[in-house]
Amino acid sequence: MPKLTPQEISRRCADILWPEDNASQSMGMELVEVGPGTATLRMVIRPDMTNCHGTCHGAYIFAVADTAFAYACNSWNQRAVAAGADIDYLAPAHAGDTLTARGRAVQQGERRGIYDIQVSNQDGHVVAVFRGRSARIKGQLFDTGETS
Repeated sequence: MPKLTPQEISRRCADILWPEDNASQSMGMELVEVGPGTATLRMVIRPDMTNCHGTCHGAYIFAVADTAFAYACNSWNQRAVAAGADIDYLAPAHAGDTLTARGRAVQQGERRGIYDIQVSNQDGHVVAVFRGRSARIKGQLFDTGETS
């Protein structure tokens, strides 16, 4: 079996995760791009995602950021879960807005990682910034067939 490139590994990881990612799919998220330590997701805000103020409920903004985080930290073919996260909401989003969450690894160690995700609307205005802290757990998403 030929050795996979880091980009091919990232794509295969996403292809394995996405079919079972029912929550993200039910919110209408679209996985736009993945790479080693990076991920971009997109989601259109539906009217049923708004709160009593007529703006997007923060949980949906958090969800799209958290999903970009999940795909970025699982892009290395090492299973990873969230150990913690923080978000700052900077501007409101509204029904009909398209949110794009772009995540990238700030640091990835053997067991712990730090990832920053920026959520912007269709006009490029930053709606929120999210920092996720990951913890690697036992196992890989797939067998690369490589031997050490």
